[in-house]
Amino acid sequence: MNTDLAVVILAAGMGKRMKSKTQKILHAVGGAPMVMHVVNASRAVSQHPPTMVIGPIGGDKVKQLVGEDAHYVVQEEQLGTGHATMVATDVLRGKAKQVAVTYGDMPLLRAETLQQLATMQVESGAAVIMTSVMGEPSSTFGRVVRNAEGHVIEIVEVAEAKQRDNTDELLNIRELNVGVYCFDADFLWKNLPNLPLRQARSGVEYYLTDMVATAVIQNRLVDSVIISDVDECLGAGTRAELIDVDRAFRQRTIRHWLDNGVTIIDPTSTYIDASVTIGQDTIIWPNTYLQGNTHIGEDCIIGPNTIICDSTLGRAITAQQVNIAGTSLADDEVIPPLTHKHEDQI
Repeated sequence: MNTDLAVVILAAGMGKRMKSKTQKILHAVGGAPMVMHVVNASRAVSQHPPTMVIGPIGGDKVKQLVGEDAHYVVQEEQLGTGHATMVATDVLRGKAKQVAVTYGDMPLLRAETLQQLATMQVESGAAVIMTSVMGEPSSTFGRVVRNAEGHVIEIVEVAEAKQRDNTDELLNIRELNVGVYCFDADFLWKNLPNLPLRQARSGVEYYLTDMVATAVIQNRLVDSVIISDVDECLGAGTRAELIDVDRAFRQRTIRHWLDNGVTIIDPTSTYIDASVTIGQDTIIWPNTYLQGNTHIGEDCIIGPNTIICDSTLGRAITAQQVNIAGTSLADDEVIPPLTHKHEDQI
């Protein structure tokens, strides 16, 4: 079945725990602002431009970054994920049959996962297809509660679980809510205004998770895509989490090139931006940084101790202990060690 998917990206939060003058989603992961990875994944699965929910502070910088390839709505008050999705109603209602909601600080979520959500929703006719991951009892993620038939019937947050009589049973559930959803659009827009207002740590909020309870009450199906790659679920709310997310993103990029015929001597000391391309049988030595719009040909030897940014190298180039940027090199060149050149000076 064909999908008709619109994607909402929640991007209004400033990310105060990051303790930065720069909005959280604009911090770099894999060589680009993390929100751009989310935008690119959304574009890959939807025929509609993503709708970005931005805040009154910092929103202009998001618009400047993403440009005209997205729609923008402003969440004037930070009243939770449910409220943020409500803000997109006028822009999206009647425009698509399905609506996915994801987050600007989850750059590792794959386009394939969003597509899987949309495909499962259209094939099953479910009101909600959510994402989940198998985790440990110590996790702070909400627990996914299923009935005897295996259908999702509830999401229980940790704070609520601790107030129930079956606390231990709930907290020992290993299936955890990731918080990314695909909704039947008619169901979403009809029921979103009826979300209850709940008390949160920072005030009152509307929780998007309550759409699951709404669906169950209406005897609508709720199901889940269980994500096998836990890295997809990582978000970056603090500087420490940003390091973890960037490391996971870099490892994914390294695996991609290893699987495509590139030798990387020491993946732990090699940094390759997502925008870089590398030809078959090229060898990358330790302490190498390949950045920006860089394209490396086949059969090259790159590194050690090398930085290449926004440059194009032909085939069979040797570039060891060099720092170059904005440069194009023909085939079969050997760049002298300790070369430091920019803008086609080589």
